[in-house]
Amino acid sequence: MQTHCISEQLEFEGFDARKVVAGFDGGAITSDAGALLLRHADGAIGLFDRVAACFIDNRDPDCTVHSVQTLVGQRISAIALGYEDVDDHDTLRHDPVLALLS
Repeated sequence: MQTHCISEQLEFEGFDARKVVAGFDGGAITSDAGALLLRHADGAIGLFDRVAACFIDNRDPDCTVHSVQTLVGQRISAIALGYEDVDDHDTLRHDPVLALLS
């Protein structure tokens, strides 16, 4: 039995002012859409903040661009998505879904 659900796009909520839409037209694409689920799980249990709280940040705040929470979130997300090598991060920063995680 086939369903009668035909959707041109899906909208995701909870990304502040950003509109997040999954379209099926072949535009800006990602193979890491599972990161959206990870973000919602983190929002529910605060995993990234809890792990980041384990670190003491001795960096000079005037020279710091990214918070420990942002760096930990990026690292956990990359590992969960199978990008355990840090050398992937420069390329991944252009991924449309991973940009939402920061």
